[in-house]
Amino acid sequence: VQLQASGGGLVQAGGSLRLSCESSGRTISDYDMGWFRQAPGKEREFIAAISWIGSTYYANSVKGRFTISRDNAKSTVYLQMNSLKPEDTAVYYCAARYRRGGDYRLGRTYNYWGQGTQVTVSS
Repeated sequence: VQLQASGGGLVQAGGSLRLSCESSGRTISDYDMGWFRQAPGKEREFIAAISWIGSTYYANSVKGRFTISRDNAKSTVYLQMNSLKPEDTAVYYCAARYRRGGDYRLGRTYNYWGQGTQVTVSS
């Protein structure tokens, strides 16, 4: 599974962005998909995940503002980010793991990672 994240950019506080993560070479239908982010000087943190059967999970910091979704036919997972805040500024990474279940917040349980896309929110 090779993942390619895109859609990052510079946006003002209160604005929106939609990130995409496309898999090449293999369908994602059997994979749990997650989004993580890492800000400068901080550890990587879990943002959202969608299981292979469509259950969704969110970090408290983004709940109600971000929405994760998937289109298995396009082998793509999305992260719609609304009401963005300066503290959302980070490099965002998508990740995949095969039907694992369990704690979706643990980055170490994901086997495949995209290259990251920068999101910058100005105040």
